[in-house]
Amino acid sequence: MFLRLAHQHRQFVQDLVMNLQALAIVLERRGYPASCYTCGDQMNSASFMVSLGNNHLIRFLVSDYGITWTEMRDDRELMKLEGAEAINQLQELANLVKQPTPVCSGNKALAKRS
Repeated sequence: MFLRLAHQHRQFVQDLVMNLQALAIVLERRGYPASCYTCGDQMNSASFMVSLGNNHLIRFLVSDYGITWTEMRDDRELMKLEGAEAINQLQELANLVKQPTPVCSGNKALAKRS
């Protein structure tokens, strides 16, 4: 049972890393400075960052050790979430990308819980 769970967790992290890479590409095409760096070719961890303008920065880290969402403005941490809450916040960012309006106009929604 535990080996199966470990395999599922690795697959989950790899899927999340691939989605972060795709999100970074979409954001870059929309004019937002974004990056997604992975360690090695196993895709078992990633560091995703995007600047939404006005010194508003999102950092999302994923690895076997955990998942973290950090939102900063003017070098101050507005919000830090982990696990499922971090993924939910990432989904909000992805939903904003789907909208025809720029992400910058919706950044208040991202910081609403701070």
